Amino acid sequence: MNIALIAHDKKKELMVQFCMAYCGILSKHRLCATGTTGKLVADATGLNIEKYLAGMQGGEQQISARVSYNEIDMVLFFRDPNSNTEYEPDLHSLVRLCDMHNIPIATNVATAEMLVLGLDRGDLDWRDIVNPKPKR
Repeated sequence: MNIALIAHDKKKELMVQFCMAYCGILSKHRLCATGTTGKLVADATGLNIEKYLAGMQGGEQQISARVSYNEIDMVLFFRDPNSNTEYEPDLHSLVRLCDMHNIPIATNVATAEMLVLGLDRGDLDWRDIVNPKPKR
C-alpha cells in the first residue's frame, strides 16, 4: 500500500515517535511524505520514504495530486488544531479528495493507530482489489 505522511510543525515529533513505534508495519509498505516530515522520520527510523517538497512549499499539494489520481491508499496527517489557518485550505482539499476516492485519512494519532493496526490485520486489503498496483 502507498501511505502518505504529513505533519504540522508542532506534530512532527509525534509523527516520528508514531513511525518508530509502528516501523515494523510501515516498513512493509511504500511511504511518501512532505519534505521535512519525511526527512525526520527517515532519519529516526531508517524507513525508505519518497520525499516531496516541504508542506508550505507545495508538498501537501503534491500528495493531494497523487490522492486525486488514486495513487495513495492511506493518509496520516497529524495536524495541529491550533495551527495557523494558512494550512486549512490545503487540509480541506486533501480531506475532500480522500472522501471522493475512499482513501482512509487520519488527522490525529488515535485514528492513525487504528488505521495502521487495521492495515496490519488486513482490513484495508480491499484497496488492492479496487485499485490494483503494478508489481515493482
